[in-house]
Amino acid sequence: MTAATADDATRRDFLYVASGAMGAVGVAAVAWPFIDQMNPSSAALALSSVEVPLDSIQVGQGITVKWRGQPLFVRRRTPAEIAESKAVDVAALPDPLARNLNIADTAPATDADRVIKPEWLVLKGVCTHLGCTPTISTPAAPEGEYGGWLCHCHGSQYDTAGRIRKGPAPQNLEVPPYAFLSDTRIKVG
Repeated sequence: MTAATADDATRRDFLYVASGAMGAVGVAAVAWPFIDQMNPSSAALALSSVEVPLDSIQVGQGITVKWRGQPLFVRRRTPAEIAESKAVDVAALPDPLARNLNIADTAPATDADRVIKPEWLVLKGVCTHLGCTPTISTPAAPEGEYGGWLCHCHGSQYDTAGRIRKGPAPQNLEVPPYAFLSDTRIKVG
């Protein structure tokens, strides 16, 4: 092999590598808009979280707001509801897991593992049986045997901590990710 042939081979190798690199950059430049368009839109991102004012909710009252296209229950529990919920034996529940997205998946369904502050209960308002929306029980309009929620479609009954107590629903109502922004406002999502 002569010196000219060795220079030609080195130059050819460089051209192959440079051409391949430019081709990869070109493919990435063409593919990026297609990949980027799969990200959620700004409208979808705006719906991914919601702030809920708590100052208008009276003790013993609950409200329903919309979050990610589904109902979200926010309930201000009475001291009696809190005490009743704390007295429940977790081992006797159909679903012994908290189903709280703010803590570990294996946490037990104690009252303390279902709330951040005992007075406030925040739940996804979707029955875990077939996705219906349960109705809330109030002292003025009792629903079910446990003072929480009743799904009229198939009779699933939830207690004042959103735990399934009776009926075909296999799991407790889920606690979404949420945080207190102040004493009178929470952010869900």
